[in-house]
Amino acid sequence: MLSTVFCFIAFFLTYMSGSFVFANTTHESFSDLAASLSPAVVNISTTQAVAERSFDIPEFPPGSPFEDFFREFFDRHRSDQPSRKATSLGSGFIIDSSGYIVTNSHVIADAVEITVLLHDNTSLNAKVIGKDSKTDIALLRVEPLIPLPFVSFGDSDRVRVGDWVLAIGNPYGLGGSVTAGIISARARDLRNGPYDDFFQTDAAINLGNSGGPLFNTDGQVIGINTAIYSRTGGNIGIGFAIPSNLAGLVVADLRQYGRTRRGRIGVHIQEVTEEIAESLGLSKPGGALVASVLGNSPAAKAGIKAGDVALTFDGHIVEDYRRLPRLVAETPSGKNVDITIFRGGKERVFNVVIGEMADGEYQNESVSKEESSHNGGLGPGGRTRIAELGLTLAPLSPENRRQYAVPEDLRGVVVTGVDVNSDASEKGLYPGDVIVEINQNEVTTIADVRWHVETAIKSRRKTVLLLITNRGRLRFVPIKISKISQGEQR
Repeated sequence: MLSTVFCFIAFFLTYMSGSFVFANTTHESFSDLAASLSPAVVNISTTQAVAERSFDIPEFPPGSPFEDFFREFFDRHRSDQPSRKATSLGSGFIIDSSGYIVTNSHVIADAVEITVLLHDNTSLNAKVIGKDSKTDIALLRVEPLIPLPFVSFGDSDRVRVGDWVLAIGNPYGLGGSVTAGIISARARDLRNGPYDDFFQTDAAINLGNSGGPLFNTDGQVIGINTAIYSRTGGNIGIGFAIPSNLAGLVVADLRQYGRTRRGRIGVHIQEVTEEIAESLGLSKPGGALVASVLGNSPAAKAGIKAGDVALTFDGHIVEDYRRLPRLVAETPSGKNVDITIFRGGKERVFNVVIGEMADGEYQNESVSKEESSHNGGLGPGGRTRIAELGLTLAPLSPENRRQYAVPEDLRGVVVTGVDVNSDASEKGLYPGDVIVEINQNEVTTIADVRWHVETAIKSRRKTVLLLITNRGRLRFVPIKISKISQGEQR
């Protein structure tokens, strides 16, 4: 009996000891970390000028006494009313003891005055060193009397889903708020810009946290808190941060040049869907499909063509088409880079000398499919219905070129009709589109189109890949091959 009691006591103590260690491991305090990092986080307030509302004087008959009355009234109130100002709040963090501060570009948008409030309540005026709206990053500078505490960027590529993170900022103007959570997802695309690659976190982020840092447990900045997903405006556990590796490159450019210096190769790209992959002979979707190549661009000089699929860039795998613009933008101009291209069923390597993107230029602009669909009726002029594609086509005669505004030097066949319930209609083809290639082969006649469709059917392919142009815009469209009943008009 006594031994049983001792065994129970030993089990109980072991259990309690184990549970204590477990609890201590999973609920470790962030107090020391927060205390060491908070002095480098600042509150940012801005003042924007608001345009005054203008009033039009009502029209009255000539000589009406009301005309002079209203003119005097409006003139007096326009001159007496002071210009209005609006204020906004955000967060930022110090990256250099001399006073360089990182925040979001939207935090300081249209600001005429920027005030930075330090952790010790010191208020300093800030000036903008540079900002980049495409990544929503801005660099500010204050002139402190003493060196300031600062924090450093960490390696965001090493961040994993499930890692602990700490957000410090100025939600709702409260200042100095600390929240903790984990990385919920990586590589989120919010369709805010061409370089979207956000971390998602459940660390509470609210209005006013924008521009503040997201720390790892080593005290390094691995993200800049930028956006939230909320139907109410409050935190629901879905916040987004710009990864530090992207932010660090932008900040370095802003600090040295006052602007960003992005790499450029001069291509328009689009997604490689399962249908496109199947039509090209790729084993699986992936990479970036080159929809068009700009004349005299680095890509054109290297020999890259429309219809190529970029699989790797400078040793990095291009998982999907959104990855390529970020890789190119992060590459210094003048660097020689190898790009692995899939063309004609084979992989080839092209060497490209990276250029520099000009201000206002769109880097590697993705080509989106048109959502609308139209149907054109059958008619004269050599129009032929290709039932397998759900399209009615015609040669580029002078009459068709005039009707659809097709340039004289463009070769191909023009779409004059689209079957309502066809895959072509769903993909957004409409009369006036010109087919210039099928499965990366030029077509100039209806017979060319028929031959490529029949070849695809014999090869047991389910889709054909059309290169479409309309008013100078090129895009690839995969069209499913429809089965037609025996005797159907072709």
